[in-house]
Amino acid sequence: MSPSPALSRFMGRTTTSITILGSTGSIGKSTLEVIALHSCYRVFALTANSNVATMLEQCLRFQPQFAVMVEEAAAELLESALQKQGIPTRVLCGEHALVEVASHRDADTVMAAIVGSAGLPPTLAAVQHSKKVLLANKEALVMAGELFMRTLAASNAILLPIDSEHNAVFQCLPPDSRLAGGDILGQGVRKVILTASGGPFRTLRVDQLGNVTPEQACRHPNWEMGKKISVDSATMMNKGLEIIEACFLFGISPQHVEVLIHPQSIVHSMVEYRDGSVIAQLGSTDMRIPIAYSLAWPQRITSGASFLDLTKQPDLQFFAPDLERFPCLRLGMEAAAQGGTAPTILNAANEIAVESFLKGEISFTDIPAIIAGVLAQMSCGKADTIDIIRQADEQARATARRLTVKSC
Repeated sequence: MSPSPALSRFMGRTTTSITILGSTGSIGKSTLEVIALHSCYRVFALTANSNVATMLEQCLRFQPQFAVMVEEAAAELLESALQKQGIPTRVLCGEHALVEVASHRDADTVMAAIVGSAGLPPTLAAVQHSKKVLLANKEALVMAGELFMRTLAASNAILLPIDSEHNAVFQCLPPDSRLAGGDILGQGVRKVILTASGGPFRTLRVDQLGNVTPEQACRHPNWEMGKKISVDSATMMNKGLEIIEACFLFGISPQHVEVLIHPQSIVHSMVEYRDGSVIAQLGSTDMRIPIAYSLAWPQRITSGASFLDLTKQPDLQFFAPDLERFPCLRLGMEAAAQGGTAPTILNAANEIAVESFLKGEISFTDIPAIIAGVLAQMSCGKADTIDIIRQADEQARATARRLTVKSC
């Protein structure tokens, strides 16, 4: 099979220039660890919100052409520190600078790892400018999936999923249908199965969930992640968002996506075929594996992750999720089925509710209640333009804040 025109642009290159959106987060750090193992990758730009200390360390080691700090004060501190060290990296500031380095002509590949809605504009810009986009920011598809995929179809970009679940599905699909726009059902696929660990409260009594603390919610049993994604895992909202993301990535409806609780997190996801075959991707709980796979795709490179020894692993278990225990998963399923701006509203309300929970302003069980309240109060329409999406996002956030105050 000959490579697509989009893929042909990236094959045969001796050096790949990379922009990392969100380099100081866990995905950004893991990406840099993989890059450090291979001389064929060059860091073009690094971006962060306000973490000057980590960004300075990264700039000293990788010496990118650009470093972006969203907060102005952080940018000034970084620029001063780099000048003292004699590092020629140019420091840029503001959200517009994220778009600039994501769409820059000298950037071949963009790792989109900014958490939350802030990652949408630069990720969309990277797609518009036909980059190879490694998508770790699920909110870009959840908020604006229809617009995002339409933009992708009109560009010469390549979109590869970084989430361990979607990356696993990608690896299990027929080659002809892997890239966005492929007809996976036409290739014999019956359904996509997303696995979930169940988080830290999988076996906790439901009547005790209202008393759990942010510290407990962030203590994931298998993965080391940021606070927001850890809480999403504890509520299983992450799996609700991943259902929406899977529908857009693989061109399927929610009825063709199933979620299974798999506490061991060894099987990262599966694809079931019409003939009864189920193909699964297994690996250790290390995000460097999907990162390395996507960086080098369609080749494979060393990731630095440990190899999986199945003789030393516990028995593999699978359970159907309990929607009473995990109402956020049900809300995600419903938003996926409704479509339009429903996923945008869901995502925005969840971000505000999780933020309030982490601050100790609301309880763990208030999170799904607030999201459900926002969805009930807002009408959903078509998500045709970025203005409509932004308006729905802003309105949902304002509504969620009002409901949060009432819950305090």
